[in-house]
Amino acid sequence: MAMTFSLKPNKFKLNKEFRRMYGRGKCLVDPSLVTYIIRSGRKDFRLGITSGKKIGGAVQRNRARRIIAAAYRDVITEIKYPIDVVFVARSKILTLKSSDVASIMRQQFIKEGLIDPQQTL
Repeated sequence: MAMTFSLKPNKFKLNKEFRRMYGRGKCLVDPSLVTYIIRSGRKDFRLGITSGKKIGGAVQRNRARRIIAAAYRDVITEIKYPIDVVFVARSKILTLKSSDVASIMRQQFIKEGLIDPQQTL
């Protein structure tokens, strides 16, 4: 039986939720993006995006979050089942486009077995 779930992610808002992801989530590192993933038993996706002051001022941090959100919207349809995910932006992300970040996310999710590699070819 196929599992139906909403593709629109709920957002992490509380500090304790982010800390749980940092402590218990699987960490995948790239020079422009750090991803924490936990497979969820829920029926929806949950998403958190953070960007620290090392990235720059408010404009740069908001741009980094927008790039990540746009890339995640492209990738979410390929994921097999709902997950909880937190993305941490790094300063290199400001030089990339959302399509570049989406390909980085795909590679990370393929590595974790969340996306079928033949589906993305």
